[in-house]
Amino acid sequence: MVMVVFNIGLLCESLGELANRIVDLFPMIHSLNVLSFLIRLTFKAVAEGSLLKLPFSTIYEYLQMLRLIAEALKDVGPCSMFYLAAAVSDFYVPWKSMTEHKIESGSGPLDIRLAQVPKMLSVLRSNWAPKAFCISFKLETDSKILMEKATKALRKYKVHAVVANELSTRKEEVVVVSSSGNVVVRRECDKPESFVEDNLIRLIVDRHSTYIKESHN
Repeated sequence: MVMVVFNIGLLCESLGELANRIVDLFPMIHSLNVLSFLIRLTFKAVAEGSLLKLPFSTIYEYLQMLRLIAEALKDVGPCSMFYLAAAVSDFYVPWKSMTEHKIESGSGPLDIRLAQVPKMLSVLRSNWAPKAFCISFKLETDSKILMEKATKALRKYKVHAVVANELSTRKEEVVVVSSSGNVVVRRECDKPESFVEDNLIRLIVDRHSTYIKESHN
């Protein structure tokens, strides 16, 4: 049996260190299980020529997978792309706050204090896969602040593009925000079975291809 003890209360010198500590909260034996699970799924997908889907239940599992995948793709460099379509969670229950046994219903009202999940984009871009092509998304319900927040995210996290979408119109149009300008992408209304993602993916693939060529020059 391997037992690994993590002190979550340690102060972190940087966001990268904080993110790495949160990822490392999993006991080592679970990390090995996750890696083994990923390898089995990968071989199966390659053999069948199918899409590799990686299910997860907790923020810890997601961060483990993201880190393993990103670091595995480091050697691929600009040929890899991260298409981060949604925030997995804004808040989580820290490992040290989780109870080991069943919470008794007769113990009175239950108060849960959630901690904010650190933004992983900065760590992904600077540490885990610095040369990969990275697309993030920004969803808002208020169109007045959408473009401003998308532009701020582009500069703050240094991603290659941010897909800005408003909740009420996200299935009809989105705006791809990048350093080269903003591009409005719309669904083809004359085609009932079309999706806005059809044109969005074509644009992203074209941008990624250009990025690969420029990186190799």
